[in-house]
Amino acid sequence: MRFVLIFMALLSPVKAMACGLALILAVDVSGSVDRTEYRVQMDGLATALRDGIVADALVDQNAAIALVQWSGSSRQELTVPWTRITSHGDVAKLADAIATDPRLWRNYSTAIGEALSLAMQAFDAVPLCRRKVIDVSGDGISNEGVEPMSLRTALRARGILVNALAIETDDTDLTAYFYENLIVGEGAFVVTANGFEEYPEQIRRKLQRETTKQFSLHLPPR
Repeated sequence: MRFVLIFMALLSPVKAMACGLALILAVDVSGSVDRTEYRVQMDGLATALRDGIVADALVDQNAAIALVQWSGSSRQELTVPWTRITSHGDVAKLADAIATDPRLWRNYSTAIGEALSLAMQAFDAVPLCRRKVIDVSGDGISNEGVEPMSLRTALRARGILVNALAIETDDTDLTAYFYENLIVGEGAFVVTANGFEEYPEQIRRKLQRETTKQFSLHLPPR
């Protein structure tokens, strides 16, 4: 029996592969995002995932990727479930799934804290992944539901990193707001897109940095 179990394990190498990265892509679909801007986000994400640097990094790390659409309170959902990336074909399938993901909501507020809560719980499905990252993109401050800052302790305790992409569309200085209220963890960062027209290029840059960034958490400071 023991020999049979070992033999079956050898026939299933994908399941045995270590997961280096679990990444949740959290996309803003609140009322401030119109139909065209939603399309820019989803197509931009799909194109960014197909970028050679990003795709290679995901395959090398046997990454697990999921997508969350988020809006106001009680309107957050994992619309593209966890997808394990073991080949460039997996990247292409994931990109296609994101590009065709139908929008769930259109006319609601901005509850970033609740999006973080949902994402944090979603990591329970991928407990063995070494790095856990939430990639939040949005065009406005949180104005409903749980405050993002109130979740920092829980996120840190679970070893979850939160990075952000601020889509600047007015004089709010969303980049500063995200720095002060949203990002969490060692090496966390904010990327700025000046309008939705810059989103595709900035999300590509962000994913390149996010997927290739290696953290030496156990090394003494220099």
